[in-house]
Amino acid sequence: MSGVPSFAPASRDRLLALHRALLHPRVIEERMLLLVRQGALSKWFSGIGQEAIAVGVTSALDAGDWVLPMHRNLGVFTTRGVDLLTLFRQLLGRDGGFTKGRDRTFHFGHREKRIVGMISHLGAMLPVADGLALAARLKGTRQVVGAFTGDGATSEGDFHEALNLAAVWKLPVLFVIENNQYGLSTPTSEQYACRDLADRGNGYGMPGITVDGNDVLAVFQTVAAAADRARRGLGPALLEFKTFRMRGHEEASGTDYVPAALAADWAKRDPLARFERHLIEAGVVTRAQCDSERAILERETQDLVDLALASPEPRSSAAAEIADVFADRGRAEADEPSEEAVAQAPERRYVDALHGALRLALRTDPRVVLMGQDIAEYGGVFKVTEGLADQFGKERVRNTPIVESGALGAALGLALDGFVAVVEMQFADFITCGFNQVVNNLAKTHYRWGASVPVVIRAPVGGGVGAGPFHSQNVEAWFTCVSGIKVLAPATPYDAKGLLLAAIADGNPVLFLEHKRLYRSIKARVPDGPYRIPIGRAHVARRGGEATVVTYGAGVHWALRAAEALAAEGRDVEVVDLRSLVPWDVETVLGSVRRTGRALVLHEAPLTGGFGGEVASVLGSEAFEWLDAPVARLGALDTPVPFSPALERVFSPEDRLLTMLRSLLAY
Repeated sequence: MSGVPSFAPASRDRLLALHRALLHPRVIEERMLLLVRQGALSKWFSGIGQEAIAVGVTSALDAGDWVLPMHRNLGVFTTRGVDLLTLFRQLLGRDGGFTKGRDRTFHFGHREKRIVGMISHLGAMLPVADGLALAARLKGTRQVVGAFTGDGATSEGDFHEALNLAAVWKLPVLFVIENNQYGLSTPTSEQYACRDLADRGNGYGMPGITVDGNDVLAVFQTVAAAADRARRGLGPALLEFKTFRMRGHEEASGTDYVPAALAADWAKRDPLARFERHLIEAGVVTRAQCDSERAILERETQDLVDLALASPEPRSSAAAEIADVFADRGRAEADEPSEEAVAQAPERRYVDALHGALRLALRTDPRVVLMGQDIAEYGGVFKVTEGLADQFGKERVRNTPIVESGALGAALGLALDGFVAVVEMQFADFITCGFNQVVNNLAKTHYRWGASVPVVIRAPVGGGVGAGPFHSQNVEAWFTCVSGIKVLAPATPYDAKGLLLAAIADGNPVLFLEHKRLYRSIKARVPDGPYRIPIGRAHVARRGGEATVVTYGAGVHWALRAAEALAAEGRDVEVVDLRSLVPWDVETVLGSVRRTGRALVLHEAPLTGGFGGEVASVLGSEAFEWLDAPVARLGALDTPVPFSPALERVFSPEDRLLTMLRSLLAY
């Protein structure tokens, strides 16, 4: 856009507000850059020269619309009216910031202002935007989501998964590309081969529009039109705003790799100076008024920065830090049915118990939404969700494309706007495609900025079905070392239902491991009504006095069979089913080993690096004085899971269990 369009007198106030919104982040940034030079601020990602995009996008959206900014989008926060003293404390790492000193710059969310900040893994927030947009759809509101990304992140898989998912579901998402010509030091000519990144929109069935990102009015008008289209149910848009990064990727990296002539050319297109010229030429303001406005903002900024710098450093304790890893809400109380009620309940298979839990959750809580590949009409690979789409509709039982990361990111977005997302992985092995969303987005959100993240990831695990290396893995050890995600592994139909209902009610990210060999091979009495098993409580599956087997999942059934075989030989083995790995019931396990004096820790996953090592370590230190033998460990071979059933028997620890128990008892 070459100039200011004609405007009615009533629009003068809007233009003045837009000017102030554009000036405000510039003034703050100039102060922050001074603090960097003074050593009072360790790092800064400058958005100078790009402010028109953040300000134009945010100004064009409604206050109720979600915005997902990046690290150069200070203008989003100032335009939305975020409390500046709190923001400056956040930026300067002082007490009273949005993350309590736990994360830096704009790595936080502000739900009242409808802002969800970034994590460092580029592209990761774009699927989250899909979830927020889906939440608006399910609530029946007209909210739109504006999600920022840089040109470099458009090469990330999350970019493509998010665009594809939004297009397929016709979600009201505006994907905003800030094309500032460089990904750190790599020019766009080495990042993509198309002429304009907006051209990619055609491939996803959405409009792609390229705009002068240094013209704030062009940005505003483009976003307003795209938002109106999205509100009318016509789906997402890909908006590419061409701009230039005038400073380093971050302040310390410099710009030596940028040709001087290129930088000089873009400096002439500075969005603030350009807009002020237009306003002055059109008679909206004078130069003196612009200078006066700047002086006012500089004084306000200086005063608030001084207050922020005078604030103390964050302080905490180990207990307080651990307490903030999970949201303490909705956790299951002891509401299990009586033994009499269980004895009178019908027998159900493991798969039927899971199905019953999901059906109950959908029926009793309208916030619950199921997502996954082929889970609607087909009922999922293992038919756990069969018939649920017919009963509750495809809005709440949703097929996704093959987008593991996209689905998990969307689950986070749903959770942030009040829903409970249950995502099915076809096989647990495929969760690797969404690993970042689990361990860096879902797991860390509550600790970083206090948002509850009620997301359950259902993951079929384990071998014994001849499925080979990529459909048979036990993945628990990949996640038990990640703070912020709970890990459950039920071994029985009764526990499967009670723990799944507890996971859905917990208010935190939960990885729910379902052993696929157990789906149709075991039965148990399962009450029809709702009940929840408290997360973190182990179950003594068999009482004994000579040794304790600590295990979970399929290992429980192996251990029970081995204990029965040893009982025929006159030996008495106790079996403790952990049920929950994070958190795990240390006291129940220690109590058992204190009684028996011997312990064997068993799991189906390979021995090295397995979760059993954690249990064995605790037993070795906390139960040492009661032990009559060294703590034993048994797991699978340290190989991938082989395809051949004969080879899988060699791989599995199942056939070695009885021999190892006899050795332990003989020690």
